[in-house]
Amino acid sequence: MREEYDFSSAKRGAVLQSPGKTRITIMLDDDVLEAFRARGDAAGQGYQTLINAALRGAIDPESAPVTVKALREVLKERFTLVA
Repeated sequence: MREEYDFSSAKRGAVLQSPGKTRITIMLDDDVLEAFRARGDAAGQGYQTLINAALRGAIDPESAPVTVKALREVLKERFTLVA
């Protein structure tokens, strides 16, 4: 390891940029953040990915993931038509 390093031409920021993404700072309630972290751990995904999916669902409900409530409604509708 060197005794000294020259950082005079160094730049701050991410080493690798993420195309199509923007870094922001956002304040979330503690319980909301903990819920997304728990869901992320259970699903094996990052909590930020889940928050992004939830926000996409709020923007365009057609692209939202299927919820348990929605699935129950569809199944209830299908089974009542068969009976």
